[in-house]
Amino acid sequence: MPVFLIRHAHAGNRSSWRGEDVERPLSERGRDQARGLIDLLSDRDITLITSSPAQRCIETVEPLAQALGLRVELDKRLAEGSALRPALDVAMDAGAGHVLCAHGDLIPALMQRLVNQGMRASAPQRCQKGSVWEIELDGGRPVKARYRPPPAT
Repeated sequence: MPVFLIRHAHAGNRSSWRGEDVERPLSERGRDQARGLIDLLSDRDITLITSSPAQRCIETVEPLAQALGLRVELDKRLAEGSALRPALDVAMDAGAGHVLCAHGDLIPALMQRLVNQGMRASAPQRCQKGSVWEIELDGGRPVKARYRPPPAT
């Protein structure tokens, strides 16, 4: 069972949002992408969902959590602008069946670090909004990752 690393879905234009960026919600397109994650992942044996505290990340995984009867746990180490090492710790401690939702600044760096440590992945820098990296584990060690583009909207 893999770990799933999700970039938050589409959240509109940062510059047109008037409030604190951490409170910026998903756009209609982003809400459609979030609902699409249910079809993509609800048949998997997911046991835990952890998200950045940013509203757009929470809203990305909430529909999946509701469909699976799970709560969304928040972890500030997945927040935008967080240091790579703490985010890497979250990912490495996640374990099989865990969904993590984070941001476009962390995911490519995290994936590149895992590749540098021996994990196989094509194009680890890919990170479209609403996309999923499915990371296969062997003995708790990431060995292979598969990129899934955002659900069609």
